[in-house]
Amino acid sequence: MGDDYIHGFTEAEQRRLTRMQEILNRAEIEALDLGGIRSLLDVGAGLGQLTRALARALEPGARVVGVERDPRQLEEAHRQAEAAGETGLADLRRGEATALPLGPDERGTFDLAHARFLLEHVPDPAAVVREMLAAVRPGGRVVLMDDDHEALRLWPACPAAEAAWTVYWDSYRDRGHDPLVGRRLGALLAEAGARPVRATTVFYGAVTGAPLFDPVVENLIGVLAGAADILDRTGRLPRAEMERGLEALRRWRREPGATVWYSLPLAEGIREA
Repeated sequence: MGDDYIHGFTEAEQRRLTRMQEILNRAEIEALDLGGIRSLLDVGAGLGQLTRALARALEPGARVVGVERDPRQLEEAHRQAEAAGETGLADLRRGEATALPLGPDERGTFDLAHARFLLEHVPDPAAVVREMLAAVRPGGRVVLMDDDHEALRLWPACPAAEAAWTVYWDSYRDRGHDPLVGRRLGALLAEAGARPVRATTVFYGAVTGAPLFDPVVENLIGVLAGAADILDRTGRLPRAEMERGLEALRRWRREPGATVWYSLPLAEGIREA
C-alpha cells in the first residue's frame, strides 16, 4: 500500500487496525487449517499482528516470512513485535507484492502463501496472485481473503450510514482498485494457474448485546471517519454528509437487536505439480 492508501497512516488508523486484527485473527486462523504447515509467507503483512499470530499457531521451528511495502507500517510492525516480546518470531521484510523479496533458494518452497485485505488495494491483483503462486512449492497452498464491500448489511436499515458506506467503497475505483475483489478470488487463483479447491467466508459481524458488537461498530465508524477527509477533498462526499451518516450510525447502535452482517470471502488454491 502506498501513499494513495485511502485510510492513511495516522495514529488513529493504526489503533483501528490493531483492534480489528484482535477481533478477526482468531476466526481466520481457525478457517485456514494450518496442520502440517512448516513454512508460511504472509503478503501485505501490515502491522504484523496476523503474521505473528500465524507464527504462534504453527509448530515450533516453522519458517514465517511477512512482506510489507510501506515503511511506516513495517516500522510499527517491528515496534509492536518488540513490545510483545516477539522480535524474530517472524521475518518481517519490506518489499512489493508483485516482486516479493525472496532469494532464489526461497522461491517455490513455501507450504502456504497468504494475503488478507491486500488485493483490494492494488491496481493489478492478478499479478500479486501469480507472484504468490510462484512462491509456494508444487502442492503448496495459496489462501486469499479480501473484502466484498457490497456485502455489508445493517438491520434495521440505517440509510444515511449506508449511503456513506457506498460512497466510501466506490471511491476505491478512483485509484484503479476493486472494492468487490472478494467475489472473484477463485477466478484470480484460476487465472494465476492454481487449482481452486475451496471458497468460504469468515463472518465479521454481531448483534446488540454480543461482546463483539461494540468493537465491530466502532471499527465501521473508524473506517468511515478515517476516509472523511479524502472523500470531502475529492468531491465524493461532503464532510457534512459524512457527519450525518456517522451520527445516524451512533443512534442506530442503540436500537434493540441492531445487527451488523458482514462476511469476508476466503478462497484457496493449490499449485499443481
